[in-house]
Amino acid sequence: MLTTEHKIDNSHPVVITLNGRITAFQAGALREQFAVLLDDGAKYFVLDLSQVEFLDSAGLAAMVYLLKQARQQGGDAKMILPKLGTAQRILQLTRFDKVFPLEETVEDALQSF
Repeated sequence: MLTTEHKIDNSHPVVITLNGRITAFQAGALREQFAVLLDDGAKYFVLDLSQVEFLDSAGLAAMVYLLKQARQQGGDAKMILPKLGTAQRILQLTRFDKVFPLEETVEDALQSF
């Protein structure tokens, strides 16, 4: 469900790649993993949702947690939209795509920091 790239240091964003279904069943573990990254000093993140099939409100809440915590530490989080229409529609209907800065690719997101 979650993979990360890059060693944690304040000069490079952490790329978090999510895939599959992000639901209440995964949200608690996801939030815990986000907390570990934040506690380790990471404050810039790229959430790659390109392979996400579905998100529910608990999954969205975990991502809001990451964004809020990163910004409170002087950082930020950017999001790569899912490729699948179902997941894209969920983000659009909830206006979640207006909460996160969006980029087309991970490379674009990394360069935008």
